[in-house]
Amino acid sequence: MKTYDCIIVGTGPAGLGAAFRLSDQKPGLRILVIDKENLCTGGLRHDCKMNFTYPVGFPVDCWTGKQAEHYLPMVIERLKPEFMQRTDLETYQLRAERLGVSLLDIRQCHLGTDGGLQLIKRLMDELARRNVEVSLEETVNDIDPSARRIITNHREIGYQDLILAPGRGGFRFLQLAMAKAGIPFLDNVVDIGIRVETREERFSIVRDYYDPKFNFPDRVRTFCTNSGAAYVVRERYETRVGREYFSVNGHAYSHSRPRNGMVNFALLKTVTLTEPLASGQDFAEMLGCQAMLLGGNKPIMQRVGDFRLGRRSEVKSFNRDLNDFEPTLADCTAGDISLATPAKILKPIWSAMKMLDTIVPGVLHPGTIMYYPEIKLYANKPRFIDKYFKAAENIYLAGDGAGTSRGITGAWASGIRAADGILSRM
Repeated sequence: MKTYDCIIVGTGPAGLGAAFRLSDQKPGLRILVIDKENLCTGGLRHDCKMNFTYPVGFPVDCWTGKQAEHYLPMVIERLKPEFMQRTDLETYQLRAERLGVSLLDIRQCHLGTDGGLQLIKRLMDELARRNVEVSLEETVNDIDPSARRIITNHREIGYQDLILAPGRGGFRFLQLAMAKAGIPFLDNVVDIGIRVETREERFSIVRDYYDPKFNFPDRVRTFCTNSGAAYVVRERYETRVGREYFSVNGHAYSHSRPRNGMVNFALLKTVTLTEPLASGQDFAEMLGCQAMLLGGNKPIMQRVGDFRLGRRSEVKSFNRDLNDFEPTLADCTAGDISLATPAKILKPIWSAMKMLDTIVPGVLHPGTIMYYPEIKLYANKPRFIDKYFKAAENIYLAGDGAGTSRGITGAWASGIRAADGILSRM
């Protein structure tokens, strides 16, 4: 059985951040980075939008401002972002403040899906030059913490230290791994919402601020705004019993690609389940499956004009009368999102949309489309035993799936921080 100084599970930003930090500080370490996918995963692969200002991407229960500011220069040094300009910000902020809404001022970089793939190639080539071993299309099936080994679909591998960084897509895998290692955790928070799509001139703020971060009352926020060459996509998920459901998402290509004049963004409501304490993952899966039932195993889309009148959208609703664009995600079912979304979630989201239309007039055009569901599963809350995200002897957790980050920049920083925990013992 081959043994490594460190095995990193996950090739997203958290896993890569850890690999680069370890190989920077200790070039002779035997490092293996492993992933079930055939290409580097995570936000680097899809859209590749990065935020470099605390607290965006840095959960405050895991990070102080001082800690984030310590690690952010290391992330910037490696990723070499070109920061985007923000203009006329005060105008939007004043409009927002009158409504009790905040607009955050964030340093941002956007590479797009195509630019992200180029970045991935550069990073993977650099790891190869450092003799860091990367194994793709290899799935970790089991972890044996007492023997310090993992069991994959191909082999058994030993480790001195293990970093688990599977990202949001590995949410369930991480839960099983934590149970195996005896790591206590909570899973009681989830973000549920919609993705809004309209023409760029109806959300004109994106010309001044690429990914505006609005925080509304009732724990509703905008997330992952895309414009230029922007598209809504769907992502496949599977419940613990093997049932399939889809969540919508958005991405955009780099500014070198032809523009389609579209913009999309998420409006997410954070839900915390307390009494009785319940699984956010299970709750999200239930809502996802309910949406599939009503959408014929497809996400649901509804025009704002139909929603305001309290009626469902139909295929014939999407015509050239009040709809001057084709939905970029055609594989959806025209329907009624209010039938599938709990009122406790939909009401504050609709309230946020009305506020947003006051701040940026045009969002509530009758032809604007609301897609449902958009579900974000990144709220595992492990009990860490030190400041380096150590969760058990020789096991560290990092990235969105472990609740230590929410996005590329925070995930990369959390990977560095976990690697620092390993380095501090050497």
